[in-house]
Amino acid sequence: MSMKLSKTDNKNEVKLEFNVEAEKFEAAIKTVYEKNKKYFNVPGFRKGKVPMNMVEKFYGIQVFYEDAFNALIPEIYEKALDDNKIEAVSRPQIDIAQMEKGKDLIFTAIVQTKPEIKPEKYKGIEIKKIEYNVSNDDIEHELGHMQEKNARLITIEDRPVENNDIVTIDFEGMIDGVPFDGGKANGHELTIGSHTFIEGFEEQVIGMKKEEEKEINVTFPKEYFSKELAGKPAVFKVKVHEIKKKELPSLDDEFAKDVSEFDTLKELKDSIKVKLEEENNHKIKHETEDAVIKAVAEANDFEIPSGMIENEIDNMVKDIEARLSYQGMKLDNYLKMLGKTMEDFRKEYQDQAKESVKTRLLLEAIGKEEKIEVTEQEVNDKLKEMAEKYNRKEEEIKENEQIKKYIEENLKTEKVIEFLVKNAKIK
Repeated sequence: MSMKLSKTDNKNEVKLEFNVEAEKFEAAIKTVYEKNKKYFNVPGFRKGKVPMNMVEKFYGIQVFYEDAFNALIPEIYEKALDDNKIEAVSRPQIDIAQMEKGKDLIFTAIVQTKPEIKPEKYKGIEIKKIEYNVSNDDIEHELGHMQEKNARLITIEDRPVENNDIVTIDFEGMIDGVPFDGGKANGHELTIGSHTFIEGFEEQVIGMKKEEEKEINVTFPKEYFSKELAGKPAVFKVKVHEIKKKELPSLDDEFAKDVSEFDTLKELKDSIKVKLEEENNHKIKHETEDAVIKAVAEANDFEIPSGMIENEIDNMVKDIEARLSYQGMKLDNYLKMLGKTMEDFRKEYQDQAKESVKTRLLLEAIGKEEKIEVTEQEVNDKLKEMAEKYNRKEEEIKENEQIKKYIEENLKTEKVIEFLVKNAKIK
């Protein structure tokens, strides 16, 4: 077998021309025959006992060509990539020049390759300093959540419904005097002011007393999800059975003791401040990293092979498909709901995929340029941490080369990002 390598007119693309000996192609044809002879039916022969020459006469020798080609080529193609240190980033575009029994198999494969990038302007990149400060309002807001979480419900007997009350109601809706699907419920709990009902409904419940009945007039929104109801006036017969209100605990030392390990409200507030500051620092770190990466990407322009972008979109679609499947929905049905084709859907992710690939290539190139490496100890420490997190044996994870490579690449990326932030001008 011989192979000739050449460049095409397109950047980051190579052409591999293969010439496979006739004997090797014939051997592949015979292998395909042996594997599939049980499926051939020829009059006068038992199924699975048809000689190869009779299959050729009855079906034509071409019946073996495609399977023989597919069985033979992957190994030849992959070996050529390895021998020539070609990092392919797209599926090969195959063109068969000659495929005939008794003759050499001749074909070409055009494939996109990973671009060689010379990163520039990645040191001293300027970005605006990102700051988040914890205010007293932030602390009070967090305390408010804690109050809500620890509130108790008080039954009201001596007054009508007020805003923010929680009421238990029966209701039945009608349009032109006719009940409609989904318009009736008994013992429904509704928080007044939550805006979970049609606009105008909750406001008309205000002022109603326990066991009082009333007709409430509303109009469904024009953009309502049900076309049968959209924009139509409706009348709801409503009866209030119970009125409750939340009673929030007082913000004092006793509250701190009840909801935390602290003895005083001041200590609780201080701990909340520390927690919020940690969250802010985490947010600042990631937003600063994102800003630096974005600025470096904007400062470097290079061509990205379309195959890499398409592969990235493939991965994005697979992730979306997996999430939808977890929710019991198929991607095809989801696209129908959106009124989109798969082509439309993929186009929406084109820019995001391109940005993701560009960032990955750029960070990798900077890592090489700056000779940023990850030690074996760092990888082992991360593997140990992963084993503990997922309750697995450390040796089991260490034996998985794919996981080790993933960890190594992630750690290297983290180091490159740290390098960029360290060398950035943050003003």
